[in-house]
Amino acid sequence: MRLLHLGNVVVDLVLTVDALPERGGDVLAGSSMRATGGGFNVMAAASRLGLATSYGGVLGTGPYGDQARDDLRREGIDFPQPPHPELDTGFVVALVDAGGERTFVTSPGAEATLTTIPETTDDDLVYVSGYSLLHELNRATLVQHLPHLRGTVFFDPGPLVRQIPPAALQTALTRADWLSCNAREAAALEDLPGRTHVLVRRGADGCSLNNQLVGGFRVDAVDLNGAGDAHSGAFLAALAAGIDPLDAARRANAAAALAVTRRGPATGPTQAELDAFLTRPTDA
Repeated sequence: MRLLHLGNVVVDLVLTVDALPERGGDVLAGSSMRATGGGFNVMAAASRLGLATSYGGVLGTGPYGDQARDDLRREGIDFPQPPHPELDTGFVVALVDAGGERTFVTSPGAEATLTTIPETTDDDLVYVSGYSLLHELNRATLVQHLPHLRGTVFFDPGPLVRQIPPAALQTALTRADWLSCNAREAAALEDLPGRTHVLVRRGADGCSLNNQLVGGFRVDAVDLNGAGDAHSGAFLAALAAGIDPLDAARRANAAAALAVTRRGPATGPTQAELDAFLTRPTDA
């Protein structure tokens, strides 16, 4: 099986702060880093757990696009689309406070110019992100192609779900075989009760799978950035390996727990790290 990711790869500019500044204020960052993020986090998490992965979005030409390509190659992820000749890959400023919570500001780039989609097969796991439905070109392309995509569609509406145009959101929900979101995003959706496959992430409490709670793992979190992405990547890798969805959800909870103990957006574990965590003498 293959994961085909149709979301957005961007570059994260991550700054740690004691607290967010007040409006018009200024604070000094304790540390900063630049890392490929966005959809890359899901793909890296899945690829590290053995799932063949392909990025179906658009990369830019420029320093951010170059960094994204290098990081995708390092994780064994291919990217068949030609680069945008005039735009660089977009970036996100992520502020991480002392409690591990994160706040984002996004500047779109080449990833917001999707006009074609790679051919899919019945064996594909196709990841669709709500962020893509916020960009006019991406939205038009996805709305046109979603009803005809082959494979299993995994839709994550994202935190800006209320900003997605209703018709586009309904197209994605209608085609999705799996709906994955956090509790806040689930509350913003109206058609959850009738769906067959719904995965709702609930932080340290774990997740619910079709309203059945799958317990989480207590850890000392240092950075919540990318936890949901690690969860999604691990869940998809487990499904591709033929693991029962409930067991796959437990593995995803463990992957997310490991991810928040590390700083950075793409902190999903390797297979060896995940297996060791799940077989430790005392589960939290």
